[in-house]
Amino acid sequence: MNEVQKIKPKRCAVYCRVSSDEGLDQAFNSIDAQKESGHAFIKSQSHEGWISVKDDYDDPAYSGGNMERPALQRLLKDIKAGRIDMIVVYKIDRLSRSLADFAKMVEVFDEHKVSFSAVTQQINSATSMGRLMLNVLLSFAQFEREVTSERIRDKFAASKAKGIFMGGAVPLGYRVENRKLWVIPEEAEVIRFIFEEYARVRRTVDVLQALEQKGIKTRKGKAYSRQSIFAILRNPLYQGLMAHKGKTYPGLHDAIVTQEMVDAVRPILDLEPSDLRSLAQSRHNPPALLRGLLFAPNGHRMTPGFTVKKANGGHRYQYYQDLHTVRFGKTADGFGLITASQIEGIVIKHVVAALQSPESIQAVWDEIRKQHPDIDEGHVLLAMRNMGEMWSEMFPQEQIRIVRLLIERVQITDTAIEIDWLHSGWLQLSCELAPNSIGAELAEMEQA
Repeated sequence: MNEVQKIKPKRCAVYCRVSSDEGLDQAFNSIDAQKESGHAFIKSQSHEGWISVKDDYDDPAYSGGNMERPALQRLLKDIKAGRIDMIVVYKIDRLSRSLADFAKMVEVFDEHKVSFSAVTQQINSATSMGRLMLNVLLSFAQFEREVTSERIRDKFAASKAKGIFMGGAVPLGYRVENRKLWVIPEEAEVIRFIFEEYARVRRTVDVLQALEQKGIKTRKGKAYSRQSIFAILRNPLYQGLMAHKGKTYPGLHDAIVTQEMVDAVRPILDLEPSDLRSLAQSRHNPPALLRGLLFAPNGHRMTPGFTVKKANGGHRYQYYQDLHTVRFGKTADGFGLITASQIEGIVIKHVVAALQSPESIQAVWDEIRKQHPDIDEGHVLLAMRNMGEMWSEMFPQEQIRIVRLLIERVQITDTAIEIDWLHSGWLQLSCELAPNSIGAELAEMEQA
């Protein structure tokens, strides 16, 4: 009896997670199964002093690729408050599928003397062998996730090579149906007019004047810009081609312009000022993320710029500066400069968080459900979260497209950064996440 009394009780918390919400409405689902196994395992270790805490920590329909999970955050908070001695999960990848995130958790566990055990893998982090096995298994879990991501990207590239439209903004002149572009005759006439007029007048500003005289506007009812004209003239899509990472492939869609029309404008395009070629810049020299979106506290638009420090081996430093100062010189209310990486990092953090927030996911889901009533909610949820997780692997041009799709204005104030979201952009994003689009590939990334 005295031996039993000397065993110190270990307060055990059961953590459960599934990535998809499929089957969660059933009377007994995957979360319930994990929870039951966890409590049974704790009971089997009662001779070691293991006891279940009152609360459970459940994250239904949350990815294991990041730590932005409400129950996990609550678990970490309770660990720091000294309420837990042991964490029990069904498998270690329920807690995390990222080696970097798991390393952060282990630091918290060690600091507060908390151990970790998996029901099906018989691993206990309280022992050195258990720690070794944890790291080995988690490394394989992360490897599996990275291989899955590569498979999705390869599938995306293969689909592009077959001429399949894989999502994104639907270009002027086309509508999309079943991943195929179909010509809109009225808009196709505008495209051909732009090509023919540019070949005749040889300047984008003159093309803009011709469009204005005819009352031709963009889909959003706005006037065309020089850059939008340049993008149309450079887009191989209108030749019936599909572009991907600098290469073009025969598309499944019909061409709007002929090869003769393209040959007529190509030599003239090369003579246009270089500032119009921002859309065609290389991956290593991308256009500014917040061009046209960033505003200083005084209300002036911020414009991107850069300087090269020869003393530092020709390193390129990028920044944003008050456009009014650039044009008219320094004034009393001038804002000055702000480092590009600093402000862009803040905005990107908010974009990724927005893509993964329950509120935005619900809003996009509501829009998709209007057009696709039979779609699975888990499809949309996984697609949005994985889009956020794959952000760092996207090409800069794709990051810029999404930022400009979702954000109307970034306002710097004296105390904060304020972001005005673009409602119409979120509606367009919902179309990209619908079935038969890139959302299908993003949803496949993690079904376990």
